[in-house]
Amino acid sequence: MKKIEALIKPFKLSDVKEKLIEIGVHGMTVTEVKGFGRQKGHTELYRGTEYSIDFIPKTKLEIVVAEENLEKAVEAIIAAAHTGQIGDGKIFVSSIEETIRIRTKERGKDAV
Repeated sequence: MKKIEALIKPFKLSDVKEKLIEIGVHGMTVTEVKGFGRQKGHTELYRGTEYSIDFIPKTKLEIVVAEENLEKAVEAIIAAAHTGQIGDGKIFVSSIEETIRIRTKERGKDAV
């Protein structure tokens, strides 16, 4: 099994969620986070004063999928989150050794 962590623009969350549901993803964890990449923040003007915004708001999705569904899930995230602008985000994929559903004690694919 694989864990997908995707950092996306917050306003793209509903599009990504819909696309993942279409391909059969049954659950995800969503966290509001802040960070910066190559753009290193930006400046904003408020009442005539310029402010430096060092950390950009992002939404982090965490999804666990079976290995055979990995590419479909990654492609769905890319298709839904893409704007073509700087800061569209990143996707990280890592291996999951074991998954256990606490309520039923199911393991592996059955627990996802």
